[in-house]
Amino acid sequence: MTQDLKKHSYTIPCSTGFRDAVMVLAAKRRVNVGDLARSVLLVVPQTVIQEFPDPGEPEPGDRETVILKSGTAKGRPWRRKPRLQVRMAPGFEVEFMRRALAIALALDEGQTQVSLTPSADDGAPEPADEDEDETGAPGRAVADPEELVRLRTIVSVLSFDPLADGVRSREDALYVLGFPPGRIPDTRTLRARFRMLATIHHPDSPHGDHRRMSQLNSAMDILKRGVA
Repeated sequence: MTQDLKKHSYTIPCSTGFRDAVMVLAAKRRVNVGDLARSVLLVVPQTVIQEFPDPGEPEPGDRETVILKSGTAKGRPWRRKPRLQVRMAPGFEVEFMRRALAIALALDEGQTQVSLTPSADDGAPEPADEDEDETGAPGRAVADPEELVRLRTIVSVLSFDPLADGVRSREDALYVLGFPPGRIPDTRTLRARFRMLATIHHPDSPHGDHRRMSQLNSAMDILKRGVA
């Protein structure tokens, strides 16, 4: 049986403005900051994330005051860099996580978008010209618009109906992820199903839905914690 990786707590120094914008986005989507980062990692290649501009650490004068809660200086004020706390799987660099969150903000603000179709840069073969088939014969279209409409309709029909009261139990979580009642999926199966559904329901995909994506995240959390 595959064991789940323990999550690591990342401290991500960032400007006050960046931190506040990320927190506002997380609240708007009804998820936590880690969910935002995980959603980006699911749909954006790591090479793209690494090339995205890093918002960077805060300027020297950008500091916040907190009251120390332990140690010999307990109760004293302390000036520190603004930060975000994110719980994720171990192995990521702080700068990488900051870039991923910057992509989440850029997607929300419409400054960038995610394409779920391969590009020539990914090493995929380029599509044939609209007026030629693969052998060079004229008259064959690359894509059938009616077929695309049918595919979108199928996705819509097969998508789960969001639960009115949210995901509260293991049975709710199994329903959202498309497993039969009483099923105990192993970690690999669970992750594979989540990735597939997240690709469809992520708000930035052509068939995306904020509410479904939020319930997918909740379902994963419940099943990983073993909530009854």
